[in-house]
Amino acid sequence: MHAIQVVIAIVVFCLAETTLAQGIRPDSPLPTTPFADWNPVPGRARQFEAEFASPLQTGIAVNDTILARAVLPEGSGPFPVVLILHYWGAATLDVEQAMAAELASRGVAAVLISLPYHLERSPEGKPSGSQAIVPDPDRMLQTMTQAVLDARETGRFIAARPEFDASRVGIMGTSLGSLVAEVVYGVDARFQRAAFLLGGVDLAGILWRSPIVVEQRNALRRSGITEQILRERLASIEPTDYLSRREGGRTYVVGARYDVVIPARYTEALAKLLPEGESLWLDTGHYGGVLVQRPLFRSIADFFETEFSGERFRAPKTLYAPTIRLGIQANTATRVQIALGVDVWRSNTKGDVVGTLLATPRGPQFFLGGRLDKGLMVGATFAQRRTAIGVFWSMIL
Repeated sequence: MHAIQVVIAIVVFCLAETTLAQGIRPDSPLPTTPFADWNPVPGRARQFEAEFASPLQTGIAVNDTILARAVLPEGSGPFPVVLILHYWGAATLDVEQAMAAELASRGVAAVLISLPYHLERSPEGKPSGSQAIVPDPDRMLQTMTQAVLDARETGRFIAARPEFDASRVGIMGTSLGSLVAEVVYGVDARFQRAAFLLGGVDLAGILWRSPIVVEQRNALRRSGITEQILRERLASIEPTDYLSRREGGRTYVVGARYDVVIPARYTEALAKLLPEGESLWLDTGHYGGVLVQRPLFRSIADFFETEFSGERFRAPKTLYAPTIRLGIQANTATRVQIALGVDVWRSNTKGDVVGTLLATPRGPQFFLGGRLDKGLMVGATFAQRRTAIGVFWSMIL
């Protein structure tokens, strides 16, 4: 009898989860409950914290509470403010704190939150973010919906604080944070300015091609889920429809030409949905922006500072970022070896033909080759007055 009760309880819980995910949408009305006062963060001047409940309750206590961290500039305000959303698997908010510091130096405040199942919201014993993207469309739908509602609820919190100027509110997200921010910007007019860093549209397409979710994708396939089925199941959190209906506002899209984590074509599709926005393309992969973090953050801060002042921001035509390759080289002289390289010449923005300086276990080399497919190039290697024909397979950081 006890076993039967346990089975029934599990079934009821699963049905409740599915109903919850299907019944609440990213554009659902928010609560109207008042917020408790915030508290200063010990040891961090001009920083404050407040806790409030997530509008979507999952039954996992640590995941159902939002911790908002506010970073204020010097002065009395009210300040324009940007909500900053982090990337998948973030173990700290150090990167977001650096962005907040850059904004504060321009007189712009920032508010940081952890996305569902990340950092302090991760269940005990689970790495940050490990429960955020799982091979279950209903769970992913619920998690993304919760993330959007949490960001919107934080926007409501911002509007309730006298330190912030509710008429000048922006949002910024990186990678997964960008995917969330895109939906938030699409459904909530409270956010008038938005910066999307390494994001994109077509969530199902991204999940079906990104190399960092191979395990989840294979599990989905084994359960009979196809890309089209996944697209249909995630339709209510797809940014495309919301962004195409958005009126007003201004945006800044930062993409990476050689991104495969969120393939660049999905970032291009995002930029096309925002024809009045600005775009900047880095000559890197998904992770190469870390090498130019300071100038990149300055550019994003320029966007918010300029737009909040009532002027129109113009993106720089270029922002130099080295194209770093890590891969395996094989040629007729040195055979197979690991190589780390930096591009010093390319024939076009797609990198159909590139010249790359390589550091290898056998010393420095120069590779000149043409791209065949997905990181595979064929060409010639020049080293120690010798020329060899070979191939170079690499991933761009």
